[in-house]
Amino acid sequence: MSLHKEFYPTALYIIIPAFFLIILAFLFLPFAFFIPIGGASFILILLVFNFFRNPNITINANENYILAPCDGKVVVIEEVLEPIFFKQKVRQISIFMSPLNVHVNRSPISGQIVHCEYYPGKFLVAFHPKSSTENEQTYFVVKNETLQVGFKQIAGAVARRIKYYVKKGDILQQGQEFGFIKFGSRMDIFIPLDAQVKVQLNQKTVGGQTVLAEII
Repeated sequence: MSLHKEFYPTALYIIIPAFFLIILAFLFLPFAFFIPIGGASFILILLVFNFFRNPNITINANENYILAPCDGKVVVIEEVLEPIFFKQKVRQISIFMSPLNVHVNRSPISGQIVHCEYYPGKFLVAFHPKSSTENEQTYFVVKNETLQVGFKQIAGAVARRIKYYVKKGDILQQGQEFGFIKFGSRMDIFIPLDAQVKVQLNQKTVGGQTVLAEII
């Protein structure tokens, strides 16, 4: 277990002020006031450390698997018409990431990034159906010799910082980290209709380990 690199700039804005608030409350406030202020600040610090955790995992690598790109809960499994890249019907699987989830984003398959585009937008709550099309997002498509899979990092009402470390033309290995979203969000994954879905609604996922679908 380690802390993600995105933790360090955040610590300057959240953890350090919270730490000093605890000290000031302890030094200058009566005990009855220190308890709620100091306690709330301490809990905030623990939540930030928890959010930016980056556990060591073993990637469930298999060329026939489409892996979950993130931790979270499956909230959508449906057939949709994808108008941006595929321009045809595909299967959409959406994963909601709460602030308590690990927020490292990983590639569902190995291959080359053939589409990488940032789209500005709104900040609707991430479980809102329109967040998939109207919220700020970054859309990737990875292609290999067998298939191509699309996936979106989608900002939410709280998650307003999408971070990604790749560009069009880069080669990704299955389960390789490509980005991070700060403080709760959503990811949409677009897979071929003939892929066999292996998850159910409300199922918990682990990025790089849970098999979303299998190519038969």
